[in-house]
Amino acid sequence: MWVGFVAYLGVLWTAPPLGSRVVWGLILALVAGFAVGPVLLSHDVYSYVDYARLGVRHGLNPYVHPPLAAAADPAFADVTWTEATSAYGPLFTLATYPLAWLPVGVAVAVLKGVAALSVLGIAALAARIASWRDIDPLRAAAFVALNPLVLVHVVGGAHNDGLTMLLAMLAVAAILSGRELAGGAALIAAIATKLSAAFLVPFALLGAQHSRRLLMGTLGAALATAPISYLAFGWDWLHGFGLAGENQSRTSHMSIPITVARLTGLDPDAVRLAAALLFAALVAYLLVWTWRGGDWVRAAAWAAFGLLLATAWLLPWYLIWPLPLVAISRDRTLQFLTLALTAYQLGARIPL
Repeated sequence: MWVGFVAYLGVLWTAPPLGSRVVWGLILALVAGFAVGPVLLSHDVYSYVDYARLGVRHGLNPYVHPPLAAAADPAFADVTWTEATSAYGPLFTLATYPLAWLPVGVAVAVLKGVAALSVLGIAALAARIASWRDIDPLRAAAFVALNPLVLVHVVGGAHNDGLTMLLAMLAVAAILSGRELAGGAALIAAIATKLSAAFLVPFALLGAQHSRRLLMGTLGAALATAPISYLAFGWDWLHGFGLAGENQSRTSHMSIPITVARLTGLDPDAVRLAAALLFAALVAYLLVWTWRGGDWVRAAAWAAFGLLLATAWLLPWYLIWPLPLVAISRDRTLQFLTLALTAYQLGARIPL
């Protein structure tokens, strides 16, 4: 991981003179290599498959019944969170349902392919938006796709955070190009994949050139998504969003507040509360700054980065949340801090 991180820094430093063919060749080769390799570290991808099989093969609602409800299913053997119901958005869950008819290994391979294509798509969007914002597009693409945490955990672990941020970046690109209705729909699609994308919404609404059209796009997509989700899962799909928030009742070893508490001997709950208050203050400042005309993309990047610093449940693949926004933020300080957070998480292991 450390060798990969040093190589990553080297490519970032030399990206423009290396040229488009070399940089994109590295991106394609490494993303493809991690896509065709085995599942690395986290077994969350088996949960994705198991939830799909619960719904399709066993007639059970994955927002009500955990994998343990069908312990004889072939996917169950590799599931880590056996007693947890789905914490993912209804759009993602429905999208995985066709995978229930495939052998487990094939379904996992499909999800690895989706993760790889998502990362490539995010890198391409980051490069495109970077050129609009007078940022070097090669460096922006490399900043996202060659990050070792992205390669190992998002592609290698086949996490749906890649798909979530692909949809979120499609929303950013649409809003920046004046297509607010499409941007609002893409935002809802991202949130309906995983709730973590919701941090973008207030900044986009404040920063969009035509905020009313963006609001119409989000409301229209939400009104279309809700009844489909209800028909599939009842209102139980809302429990998934609640479970995502309940992660703050847990702690991970690499969490910044927990690490501070461990090193200082301070009460962990007090440190977590202080981190949450500081994050709330940061978001409030960023919203006011955006409302006064500040760059909403840069503000959203800081908010996503601040969320990772404040959360009590920090996992290495969460870095994909701020990473593409940081790449196009035009903020050197934030980029250096993101690289520092990458280095901090290089030693993360699953389970934590």
